Amino acid sequence: MDINVPYKNVDSRAIKIKLIDGTQLNGQINLNRAPRYSRLSDLVASDKEPFLVVFAATSYQVDSDTSTKHETLFVNKDHIIWAEPDEIQD
Repeated sequence: MDINVPYKNVDSRAIKIKLIDGTQLNGQINLNRAPRYSRLSDLVASDKEPFLVVFAATSYQVDSDTSTKHETLFVNKDHIIWAEPDEIQD
């Protein structure tokens, strides 16, 4: 999905992330950054940036049915257990 934001072209991809504390995140990642990535897996696996910037994110805690919405989250890649493309966003 391409989103045009003033002064910046965003090429977003939906992602699901599971963190080491059990938290699950659903949100969007911008592939149009420097360097530009063509695949979500390239950005997640890259060691050039220690953090992923996830926007329009929702977090779900372990053993809880409640969720929290976040405009932007900075996720340390060292805390990620797994990540996958997410075709469906809530």
